[in-house]
Amino acid sequence: MHTENPSHWSHDHVFDTGNDAAERSTRVVMWITAVMMVVEIAAGWWYNSMALLADGWHMSSHAVAIGLSAMSYATARRYAKDLRFAFGTWKIEILGGFASAIFLLGVAVMMLVGSLERIVSPQTIQYQEAIVIAILGLGVNVVCALILGKAHHHDQGHSHGHSHSHDHHDLNLKSAYLHVIADAATSVLAIGALFGGWIYGWSWLDPVMGIVGAVLVAVWAKGLVADTGKVLLDREMDDPVVDQIREVVETGADAGNTRITDLHVWRVGKQAYSCAMTVVTHDATLTPDFVRARLEVREEIVHSTIEIQRCPDVSPVAAGSEA
Repeated sequence: MHTENPSHWSHDHVFDTGNDAAERSTRVVMWITAVMMVVEIAAGWWYNSMALLADGWHMSSHAVAIGLSAMSYATARRYAKDLRFAFGTWKIEILGGFASAIFLLGVAVMMLVGSLERIVSPQTIQYQEAIVIAILGLGVNVVCALILGKAHHHDQGHSHGHSHSHDHHDLNLKSAYLHVIADAATSVLAIGALFGGWIYGWSWLDPVMGIVGAVLVAVWAKGLVADTGKVLLDREMDDPVVDQIREVVETGADAGNTRITDLHVWRVGKQAYSCAMTVVTHDATLTPDFVRARLEVREEIVHSTIEIQRCPDVSPVAAGSEA
């Protein structure tokens, strides 16, 4: 029975410190995108241009999605020490990234439907006006991409300061970045299509480039859905860290006398993992603290629950602890 001060054994569940640079950057980009959205909608109404109105409302979906990313950072930070979250609030950021990816899929569908409608029912395009706005939109997207890219490099620099099995990027930041890049890519395609239509009369090029852009956006969104969904569903048992945990715990055991018979690993931060395991051993002196000491060589393991089961021919005693 332990007689030490109970506070000695207590610990918090803040496993990820957040990304202040990314939070600031997504907030700035959200406002820039929102302002551009208002300008395009107002210009479309003033000049009676459906192209401008459509692009303005299209940009509104990006403003909402990027705003969602910014809100996710703020919410995760606000509830970081809320004990109702058993393993911290980092997954709020992942949930924001997942929702943003769904928004991106919605944008791809809208682009596809709009392009198909233009193929079936061609409309008169005000090429010069549309080109000016498209170039302006591209400029805004480049600025936003640079802002988010700086935060992304900051995140990478912080990550590389640690020794881990492999790097994990900020998926919430990635979702905001993909919205900006997707908008920039569609702007480039639109500019090319508009010049082709204006100079050569290829009006069909505009909806075709819209379809190409929709496919490109959908592919990016699908990848982000897969990455964030994997984290939300705790599908981590194919991660290299799982084999590394087995190797660390079982290495040094006498000729296979110690084995992990049950192991669960899940992420609780960008580069932080929690694990729960059952260890079966013939070693009568093996303790959870000794196993945990072995795990200390893996810096990414920030929380462990360990159960020790003795083989019947040694001792029926079992011990367990959590830290």
